[in-house]
Amino acid sequence: MTYAINWDLESIFPGGSQSETLKTRLSQLSTEIAEYHRAIEAWTPSAKQPEELATILQLAEKCTNGFGQCGSFITALLSSNVNDQEAKLLMGELAAKRPVFQLAATIFSKKLTTISDADWATLMQSSALAPVAFRLSEIRRDGKELLAESEENIIHTLALDGLNAWSEHYDTLVATIAIPFTDKEGKTITLSAGQAFNKMMGDPDADVRQTLFTAWEQAWGEKEALFADTLNHLDGFRIATQRLHGVTDYLKEPLEYNRLKKETLDTMWATIAKNKQPMMDFLTRKAQLFGKEKMPWQDQDAPIILGDMEEKTYSFDQAADFITKHFASFSPKMADFAQMAFEKAWIEAEDRPGKRPGGYCTGLPESKESRIFMTYSNSVNEVATLAHELGHAFHSSVLWDLPSMNQDYAMNVAETASTFAELIVADATLKEAQTVEEKINLLDTKMQNAVAMFLNIHARFIFENNFYTARQKGLVSPQQITDMMLAAQKESYLDQLASYHPHFWAAKLHFFIDDIPFYNFPYTFGYLFSMGIYAYASQKGASFEDDYIALLRDTASMTTEELAEKHLGVDLTQPDFWQAGIDMVLADITTFLEITEEFVR
Repeated sequence: MTYAINWDLESIFPGGSQSETLKTRLSQLSTEIAEYHRAIEAWTPSAKQPEELATILQLAEKCTNGFGQCGSFITALLSSNVNDQEAKLLMGELAAKRPVFQLAATIFSKKLTTISDADWATLMQSSALAPVAFRLSEIRRDGKELLAESEENIIHTLALDGLNAWSEHYDTLVATIAIPFTDKEGKTITLSAGQAFNKMMGDPDADVRQTLFTAWEQAWGEKEALFADTLNHLDGFRIATQRLHGVTDYLKEPLEYNRLKKETLDTMWATIAKNKQPMMDFLTRKAQLFGKEKMPWQDQDAPIILGDMEEKTYSFDQAADFITKHFASFSPKMADFAQMAFEKAWIEAEDRPGKRPGGYCTGLPESKESRIFMTYSNSVNEVATLAHELGHAFHSSVLWDLPSMNQDYAMNVAETASTFAELIVADATLKEAQTVEEKINLLDTKMQNAVAMFLNIHARFIFENNFYTARQKGLVSPQQITDMMLAAQKESYLDQLASYHPHFWAAKLHFFIDDIPFYNFPYTFGYLFSMGIYAYASQKGASFEDDYIALLRDTASMTTEELAEKHLGVDLTQPDFWQAGIDMVLADITTFLEITEEFVR
């Protein structure tokens, strides 16, 4: 092999969870937080002294980067080995430092609100603060809604054993999920949640998928009471905190976090809803190719293998070469960056027990690097996932020279660069198809993303809306939660599937993440936003790279609507932009239906 399939963590903090260097950095972080706190306490806001505020921002940046560096490293340890007990203790030690930092940030935010609007305008025009004026204005806005400093500190302290603890508890529960599987030779093995999911959704044998799906539903269902407790208390803590701040609209926080208008979100979902039937026609045709009348849940991502065709696979090395080659056609800088990531072993890709499910990219702000986590198993889907995460890493890399405040882009635009990278790979594989059967296979692979964004994620959004509404009135039983999930899936998929996944709510990590509520609609937004950028790139040709990087560099410095207007010249509150992206998907569906017709006669 040319490239390592295990990531390099030693260059960050040598020694893993026993690292003395990490322990030293954690100790330094405590000192930096105390220094930041003292500086804020002593600061008297003044429009005439922007330098003092700039100094405080530098201290805040040190702390923020310290949390990011240590947190990303410890998360990497836990992801690659869910049983690393020392890493769990380290995560607790790091989390214990956060309330002190949050208290300092609360004091800072509230002090910003004491500055008059006129003085604030003067202050934001100073050369030291103008580059971060947008973010500072957000912090000042949020400061106006804060409780007393002591009350905010109590909430942050209680969150350690409340909101954060329930999220961590979910990870502990997932580590206990074991799925038995007996292969055709009669050998029974035990699969982790991550291994079982990959095999259940991607195995070419329909019987294997069905067997695993039955066992998968059963495994999560057997522990539904534990998962229901976890979800109830995690979101209950969040709702209680919102009420303390006078907030009754549970969408306020995710919309403000994503710098998105409710009008934009409603327009996006409304436009998607009008175009769902062709998506279901695609899934029904795919089911027919499998010899079934309607699509079962577990077959949505299954590969279509027609005739004597063998699904194309890519070794990790081949995937690396394919990605860098096709990135170069849009952006040589993207290609060079990806090549560096492979050569420096920034990617954990090995398929082995003990890893958490899923994939992600995490940033290391102090070393100005990223790390990518996934479980790679040679399929075209995994090539796309790898490109997706490299897109995230590239996005971060073009911001490394900016103030940390201007690197804090929201999730919806975070998914833009990743999905754009994925589109490059999807179209590249399609162009290399040698036969109709291979083209069908690859079109299906590309369409899986659209199905997820328009149908699966919409179901998650509907479910979470309904769950929050119910949870505001009291605890929700496991059966009620499961019924909500089933109803949301039927609504989103127009009730046209052969089977559903009632315990999806328990199996999906995204519902249990503690830092970002509604970890769903930003994916769909990013997907369609990237479709617009992809079309723009195809028109611009060689001049696209600089425009693209300019857009990425602005992602944390303005609202999403302003970003789209400035760089793409579009109004996100109007359906035209969303329909244009959907039309690109509909064109692929039309092609798919045309070239598969002869296979279902």
